[in-house]
Amino acid sequence: MNTRRSIASWCLYDFANSSYSAVITTTIFAPYFTKVLVGNEDGMGDVWWGRVSSVSMLIVALTAPYLGGIADAGGLRKPFWMGFTYLTVLMVAGFTLLEPGMVLTAFVLAVLANIGMEGGIVFYNAYLPRIVPSHMEGRVSGWGFAIGYAGSIVALMAAMPFTEPLRPEPIWLLVAVQFALFSLPAFLYLPSERGASVGFFEAARKGFDTTRTLLARLWRRPNARWFLIAYLFYEDGVTTVLIFSSVFAATTLRMETGQLVILFLLVQFSALAGAALMAKPTDTRGPKFVVTVSLFLWCGVTTAAYFVQTPTQYWAVGIVAGLGLGSVQAASRAFYARFVPIGEENQYFGLYALVGKSAAIMGPLLFGEISRLYGGNQRPAVLSVTVMFVIGLLLLYGVKTDDSDPEEVR
Repeated sequence: MNTRRSIASWCLYDFANSSYSAVITTTIFAPYFTKVLVGNEDGMGDVWWGRVSSVSMLIVALTAPYLGGIADAGGLRKPFWMGFTYLTVLMVAGFTLLEPGMVLTAFVLAVLANIGMEGGIVFYNAYLPRIVPSHMEGRVSGWGFAIGYAGSIVALMAAMPFTEPLRPEPIWLLVAVQFALFSLPAFLYLPSERGASVGFFEAARKGFDTTRTLLARLWRRPNARWFLIAYLFYEDGVTTVLIFSSVFAATTLRMETGQLVILFLLVQFSALAGAALMAKPTDTRGPKFVVTVSLFLWCGVTTAAYFVQTPTQYWAVGIVAGLGLGSVQAASRAFYARFVPIGEENQYFGLYALVGKSAAIMGPLLFGEISRLYGGNQRPAVLSVTVMFVIGLLLLYGVKTDDSDPEEVR
């Protein structure tokens, strides 16, 4: 295996999928969905957008460990990965058909697009311990996020000419093209898995069996178990921020689409810097140190967001938030990889996805319902996010990278 080419093509997939994260999840489609397609005067746009995230994440959470087991048993990692990726590409292209008032159609397309995006990430993450040794996982994970933020910058700059006035259809097509095109190197150059010579249904049976075994084994490994519980809470906070940050800016602070694009361009630059700067310390100081520092930063950011009154204040908060965005996600992925036995990456990262996507079920729903409860006032909902980060910090405190079953650890 050509290690350099594998690493480069793996990182380019982050460049590809970040077009979706930046434009659809975070910046342009989210406020378009809430304010134009649904209407957010009474908070119902927040409710429907929260449902998009929660329903799609629930489906991914319930299926990811079993699909991971099937992929390990049948050598289907790359076919699953490609299928999920191009599901997202097709659904985003389908956004061009949406018009105001098409709430249910928009909901279905957005849910399917999210399923494809998040389902593909399961198999993308599983390649990390496959292509690099454990002592390089932290920095390569950080490189992936850094290149991903570069992809976000490219996607937002490509979208900017269509924001004033807003012409959404070309924006959705540009996202679909970037995602499809820059995914190709990973699909061409990353190694395919050699599964057992069994049919799909036999692979499915083995996948269910191995998942049950995996859950039992992890329950006996306290550090892996408590890391996943901590990750459940703080990832809930991160996901909720990503999903509602632009909606908060557009609804509460009355920021226009062009202003949002400039804001999140600046956030992507700061996130790129944060991911790059903390990549090496993830290996030298340890991923727990990086995650802890990032979570303290996030607590401060979400508390400050509650008090902001002007777009300028929000810009300052957003730039600081970006520094902790890439570092907490990259370090978390590297932290978890320390618990993954060689040859079982799909199963373990399927479970990682189950926990991460389960985290994205409660937070967005809670944010939307609190916003509706207060008549569309989003500020009380922001404080619920801070609580998630505090709980995650407390749970992470006693977690170590060693494990009670050392023969299973990388």
